[in-house]
Amino acid sequence: MRMRVLDWLFAAGLIGLAAPTLAQTQNQPEHGSTEQDYREERQEGLQARQQASERRRWRAPNWRPEPVVSVNILGINDFHGQLSPRTVAGRPAGGAAVLASYLRSASREYTLIVHDGDQVGASPPNSALLRDEPAISLLNLLANPFCRPFSWQMKLPRSAQPLAQQRCNVVGTLGNHEFDYGKNELLRQLTGGNHANGPYLEENWQGARYPTVSSNVINQSSGRSLLPPHTIYNAGGVRIGVIGAALKETPSIVSPSGVAGLRFIDEAAAINRSVAQLRRQGVRAIIVALHQGGQQTSYNGPTNAEADTVVGPVVDIVKRLDDEVDVVISGHAHGFTNALLPNANGKPILVTQAFSAGTAYADIELLVSRRSRDVVEKSAAILTTWADQGAGLTPDPQVAALVAQADARVEPLVARVVGLAQGAITRTETPAGESALGNLIADAQRAATGAQISFMNPGGIRADLDGGEVTWGELFAIQPFANDLVSMDLTGAQIKTLLEQQWIGQSYPRLLKPSGILYSWAANRPEGNRVIEMRDASGAPLNPAATYRVTVNSFLAGGGDNFTILNEGQNRVVGPVDLDALVGYIEALPQPFSASVEGRIQRVD
Repeated sequence: MRMRVLDWLFAAGLIGLAAPTLAQTQNQPEHGSTEQDYREERQEGLQARQQASERRRWRAPNWRPEPVVSVNILGINDFHGQLSPRTVAGRPAGGAAVLASYLRSASREYTLIVHDGDQVGASPPNSALLRDEPAISLLNLLANPFCRPFSWQMKLPRSAQPLAQQRCNVVGTLGNHEFDYGKNELLRQLTGGNHANGPYLEENWQGARYPTVSSNVINQSSGRSLLPPHTIYNAGGVRIGVIGAALKETPSIVSPSGVAGLRFIDEAAAINRSVAQLRRQGVRAIIVALHQGGQQTSYNGPTNAEADTVVGPVVDIVKRLDDEVDVVISGHAHGFTNALLPNANGKPILVTQAFSAGTAYADIELLVSRRSRDVVEKSAAILTTWADQGAGLTPDPQVAALVAQADARVEPLVARVVGLAQGAITRTETPAGESALGNLIADAQRAATGAQISFMNPGGIRADLDGGEVTWGELFAIQPFANDLVSMDLTGAQIKTLLEQQWIGQSYPRLLKPSGILYSWAANRPEGNRVIEMRDASGAPLNPAATYRVTVNSFLAGGGDNFTILNEGQNRVVGPVDLDALVGYIEALPQPFSASVEGRIQRVD
C-alpha cells in the first residue's frame, strides 16, 4: 500500500523524482551514422542530463492524478558484440562493462532492459570468434534472478510463452544480423549447445537467460513465427506487453542461406496482430522493439516535441501502428531518435534510437495508470555511456571478467601482425562514393581470384584501419562475415546494369567499391541511366557484348543489397574467404603499405 501512495504522489507532482546520477558532456558522440555506410561522424548534442522532474513529458489527454506505477525502460540497439570501448568524439565510450555499469546505475524498482536487435553479428573478434556468445552473456549477467533460460521458455506451449517470464528484467528482439549464419545458428545461440567449431566461451553453452521476441519472422514450414511474437512484463501488478519485429527487408541484406526457410512479413501488420492478442489478455501498455529506424538531428535532454523531424522507414511503420502502442524502441540506422511520432489517428507514439555499439542507451520513463492499465505519461533521453566519467568510472566487475575471458580466448589469433600501414586507411567516401579502404579490399579480392574486375559492398566494410602495425584481429574487425569470394562471367551490359542497381530499388545509394574498372556517373540523370562511361584497368571502354571475369563476395553473388543482376552470372567459381584474401594480399605488399582514393569513380554532375 505504501508504494501506491508514493506512486500517486509522484503522479500528482507533489514530490519530485530523484535527481539522476548520470551526466553528459557538451559533445555528442561520433557514432556510426547509418546502416548503409557505418562511417563515424561527429554530431553536436547530448549535454548534462536534466533532472527527471524537469522533463517535458507527453501526458494522456484529460488525465487526472491517480495511482500509477513508475516504470523505466532502458533501450539499447545495434550492440554488435562491441565488448571493448570505442572512441567517441575523442573520448572513450561504451564497452560491455561500462554499458552494464550505466544500465545498473539507471535501474530502479521496475526496470526493463530491451535490446533492439543486432546484439550479435558484424562483431569484433573477441565476440565474433566465440560465436557472439559473449554478447549474449552480457545480457545474461544483467538479467535478474527471475529470468529463466530461453530454451525452457521455448519448450512451453506457444500460448504460454508470453506469460512465462513476467518478472524477468531483460527482453530482446531480432535484427538482420541475427540471421548472418541462418536460423539454426540463431536458435543455437539463444537456446544453447556448442557450435561445431571452437574456440568456446564456455564448455557447455547454455544460451540466453531472457526472452527474445519477434512477430514478423515466419517459419515457412510451420507457418508460425520463429520465436514468440511478444512477451509480458509485470511491473507491480501492471502488465506491459513487449512486441518484437525485424525489418522486413532483411532477406535483401542478408545472404540467402541466412534466411532460408523464413518469411519476413510487414512489420506494422505483425505488430498490430500481437497488439490484438495482448488486448484480449487485458494488456493496455505496449512497447515495440522494432529493428528498423530513421534519422533525426540529435539534441540535448528529454523528449522535445519541437525537435527536428524524423525521416526514414520508421515513420511509415509508426503511422500504421495501433493506438494501443505507446513506445517504439527503434534501431538499424545507428543514429539518434527521440521523438513523438503520430500514427494515422494522431496518437503520439514515443520513438527512440540510441546510436550503436553500446555507446549510448535510451532511458525511457513511463507512468502507467493502475486504473486504466495504460501509459499516461512518457518521456525519454538518449544518454552517452562515457567511460571516463559517471558510471563509466566503475565498470561492472562481472562483465569486465567476461570481457577478459573472451580476450584471453582469442588473443593468440588476433594478435598476429600481418603488415605495417603507412597511415590510416578509412571507409570515408568521396562525393563520388570511392574510399581508400574500399579500394584496398577490392584490389585484394581481384588479386586472390585473378579476375579482371571486382566489387565490394560498402556495408560489408565494418571498421577503419589505423596506421602502424596491422594485426589479424584488426582485419577481422573490417571484414567479419567470412564470405566466400565468387568469380563469374558478366557481359559489359550486365556490369552496366550492376552499376545502375546502386540506385535502382535502393532505399539509399549503395555505391560499390571497384577494382579493375573506372566509371563516371551523374546524380541528375534518371535512375537506370546514371552511369555515363565505363573503362577497364587499361583505360579501354567496356564492350557491352564482351564477357568479363568479375569477383564479388558470396553475399553480393546471391543478389544481396538488391544487386539482382549478379544472379545471372555464369561459370561461377567459389574462391577463398574474403578475410583470407585481404590478409594474404597485405602480407604480399611491400611494407609499409598504403592505399588511397585514385579516381576510380567520378561524379560529373
